[in-house]
Amino acid sequence: MKEHYDVVIIGSGMGGLVAANILAREGKSVCVLEKNNQYGGNLQTFVREKTIFDTGVHYLGGLSKGQNLYRYFEYLDILDGLEFIQLNEDGFDIITFDNDPKEYPHAQGYENFENSLIAQFPEEADAIKKYTAKLRETCEKFPLYNLKVGKPYYEDSDMFATPAKPYIDSLTENEKLRAVLAGSNLLYAGDAEKSPFYVHALSVNSYIESAYRCANGGSQITKRLIRKLKEHGGEAYKHQEVVDFEVVDKKVVSVSTKKGDVVKGNLFISNIEPKTTVKLVGEQHFRKSYGKRIEEIDSTISAFSVHIVLKPKTFPYLNKNYYHFKDYNAVWNGHQYTEESWPETYMVSMGVRKNQDEWGDQLTAISYMRYEEVAPWTDTFNTVANKNSRGETYEEFKKVKTEIFLDELEKKFPTIRECIQSVHTSTPLSYRDYIGCNRGSMYGYVKDVANPLKSFISPRTRIPNLFFTGQSLNMHGILGVTISGVLTCSEIVGGEYLLNKITKGVELPETTLEE
Repeated sequence: MKEHYDVVIIGSGMGGLVAANILAREGKSVCVLEKNNQYGGNLQTFVREKTIFDTGVHYLGGLSKGQNLYRYFEYLDILDGLEFIQLNEDGFDIITFDNDPKEYPHAQGYENFENSLIAQFPEEADAIKKYTAKLRETCEKFPLYNLKVGKPYYEDSDMFATPAKPYIDSLTENEKLRAVLAGSNLLYAGDAEKSPFYVHALSVNSYIESAYRCANGGSQITKRLIRKLKEHGGEAYKHQEVVDFEVVDKKVVSVSTKKGDVVKGNLFISNIEPKTTVKLVGEQHFRKSYGKRIEEIDSTISAFSVHIVLKPKTFPYLNKNYYHFKDYNAVWNGHQYTEESWPETYMVSMGVRKNQDEWGDQLTAISYMRYEEVAPWTDTFNTVANKNSRGETYEEFKKVKTEIFLDELEKKFPTIRECIQSVHTSTPLSYRDYIGCNRGSMYGYVKDVANPLKSFISPRTRIPNLFFTGQSLNMHGILGVTISGVLTCSEIVGGEYLLNKITKGVELPETTLEE
């Protein structure tokens, strides 16, 4: 490790790695510091009984040639060697309900999406077409989402005031169709009272355009980014948890790691939780109002996941995801479960191999879980890099929850228990410890339609050489955090300059980093 770098990046989530690659390509000396045993944040994978599971990235959108994520990956030069399997074009997401044997598909391609739903709801063609038109119209107002030069994040602040559920409800009186249109909102932890329509639109649009799974896990994206970073002279270090920032004359001059290393730099980009960053830097270095606002931003709900290793050749591979609900109300209110009603909703996704046959190796099911449920063990910490036991009561808690969850899955997939080789679980504490998100939050901070600016965090901070990136800035997901990395670098090297490079490969005069 060098004594001094142009750019020091804390945290190796997708946003941090994208920023690291961009700045290394600009000829800057870059150092990425990661606390965990793996790089990648939500792109981390884990192995149980020789079976690979994804931590957080179960599928990606916008990856067909010429689409937005494809073009960002093309610029980053990581497409070569990545293995993706396209999900079922006539139903990549399937919405289902208790006591209703029918399945309601979300299909790829807007025309296909509309036609498949109109076939199920022939009298609702106008509502379905209005819905898809609104999706596309909303997404057009985000320049970086469309790789266009413009305001760095959005073009029309009025759209922040459009709520998701009331807008969808306004399209039709058909309760089932309302539920089907909103049926994949576990993608953003949709809240009936708070979620803006733009969050819904940005979350689902790219999947409608195209939907893929990473063959053998999402960590392959991380590996490509790390490899490209090193090719451009950048460096990355695992097991280097940053525990302190040194600020001199209102600028960060270095960070210290748990191992005792001091890393100096000109610019610092935090890809870790902003709440944590403010505490590590020192609240005294920010305006009181800013520190208070960051501290008071609500985080989205967390999750409980069961990761099932399947017995060989017992459960068919499903090239689609399922979003299941106990009833139509659970689509928006599943996070308001009681102990007796949990889980009111869940998502089921399967991992895929490069040479996938008809049989599945594994299955992951995810449902909401409030952090308060694991509060008794909040003072425990456990990762591969820092192994600890949370105790017998925690293991019993997980066992009880797993059995309840399997009972629900069995209603939808009657043979599931017979196919189980082993079951492994993740709780809000797992996500908190491995990903570093506040209270195990699934998707960063809550976007509230009643107060859109409350959760808006600029990449810039009052400290001129400290920047933020990652899912807490604008949007979560692989596409969202890729854009956040671009957004952060736009503040450093210039937005128009960077977009020209991404979209055309135009070589413009060299920029200089702020001193």
